[in-house]
Amino acid sequence: MHALVERILNGDRRAVARAISYIEDNHPEKTEILQDLFPHTGGAFLLGITGSPGAGKSSFVDKLIGYLRKQGLTIGIVAVDPTSPFTGGAILGDRIRMQDHFLDEGVFIRSMGTRGSLGGLARATKEAVRVLDAYGKDIVIIETVGVGQSELDIMNIADSTAVVLNPGGGDTVQAFKAGIMEIADLFILNKADLAGTDKLFREVEQMLDLVKHDSPWRPPVVKTITTQGMGIDEAWQAFLDHKSYLQESKEWERRRASHLREEVSEIVEHAVHQLIVKRLRSEEYKDMMEGVSRRDIDPYEVAHQLLQQLVKEK
Repeated sequence: MHALVERILNGDRRAVARAISYIEDNHPEKTEILQDLFPHTGGAFLLGITGSPGAGKSSFVDKLIGYLRKQGLTIGIVAVDPTSPFTGGAILGDRIRMQDHFLDEGVFIRSMGTRGSLGGLARATKEAVRVLDAYGKDIVIIETVGVGQSELDIMNIADSTAVVLNPGGGDTVQAFKAGIMEIADLFILNKADLAGTDKLFREVEQMLDLVKHDSPWRPPVVKTITTQGMGIDEAWQAFLDHKSYLQESKEWERRRASHLREEVSEIVEHAVHQLIVKRLRSEEYKDMMEGVSRRDIDPYEVAHQLLQQLVKEK
């Protein structure tokens, strides 16, 4: 077993931080660490929190953490933020979110940049969640950057996903057109003290009547006011109800198995992509790539030759 893995399993907080850094930096020992951690995962309840920017996702998560800690549950948070175009790091670091929980040993917070991931979820997010799972956290929360349709990626990691909306969030119907309705196991109507909350509630319920009328699970709609701590207990109960539904219907096992199969595909795709990029930057393809730049040869021909070469090598 990798020494870092032993430290993680023994509750070493610094080892967890280092392992996630190895994952983000694609360290040579990353795969060995993840392989050693894998048998110790699967125990955490994975919550996805998504929604449009400004909906109040972070404030909701902050209050939810406080509520869960009072119940004695340990929490891991992976907050996926937009990536700085200059440093490659998360623009919104964990220094400015969830400040009340920094010194709590029962809470581990990590901000990660999307690093160009179209889904708003960094490729390393799943692996960071796995580290926190093996670390022994009861609940792991994945809060994603709100970028619309690409948030569908969260379906491939969370057990239960909550979509946070608020009355000032614009045209709700447009959000539903983007596919948000399909991924939600729970709707959080945040800032419920604002005008328009009842109208938004009716819109969501009407959409559920259309989209989920024959579904075995109808996503509940919970009103919250995070500044007052209102509705947090109801939201958590909705998560627990969904978990019970998943387990009783056997959807829990099916969903997690589907996530793992999808991850195998992602790992292979990433490895092949890295191999192709490395090959195209090699001296072997230097002249050919310059030929593409001069338009002496088309990019399709180069791609065809590269694929043919890779197939022959395998």
